[in-house]
Amino acid sequence: MTIGIGDKLPNATLKTKTSDGPADLSTDEIFAGKKVVLFAVPGAFTPTCSMNHLPGFLTHNDEIRAKGVDTIAVVAVNDIFVMGAWEKANDAAGKILFLSDGNGEFTKALGLDIDLSVAGLGLRSKRYSMIVEDGVVKALNVEESPGQAERSTAEAVLEQL
Repeated sequence: MTIGIGDKLPNATLKTKTSDGPADLSTDEIFAGKKVVLFAVPGAFTPTCSMNHLPGFLTHNDEIRAKGVDTIAVVAVNDIFVMGAWEKANDAAGKILFLSDGNGEFTKALGLDIDLSVAGLGLRSKRYSMIVEDGVVKALNVEESPGQAERSTAEAVLEQL
């Protein structure tokens, strides 16, 4: 079953890169008592993710935060080292929280996983964005195709805030 508006996010542990190395972050640490914009990509460094999806959240970072958003985060079924390299390559430190769902456990619990084995990518996340308040989904925008970034863009999120 896919998560929907009004649902509470499942408990999960994600990883993020810190100056001391990889660190675990629980969904409670990320979302409890906060307003968070979370977007997901099928893969760091992939064309649509790098050229069409992530850039909007960097460009509109201040506008999104001005709407009362505490955290903007991106999650992918990639390892923490790939996510850390993607953060560095996009000069996004301090702007976006990069989260690794290396085994896809959070993604599967959301019901937003997709099998991209046909493209040699294996289990990945569908492309989506959501607005989460205190762990509850307030808006959810899931793309029909992993190669599209239209419904889940930063611009679409701004209209919903």
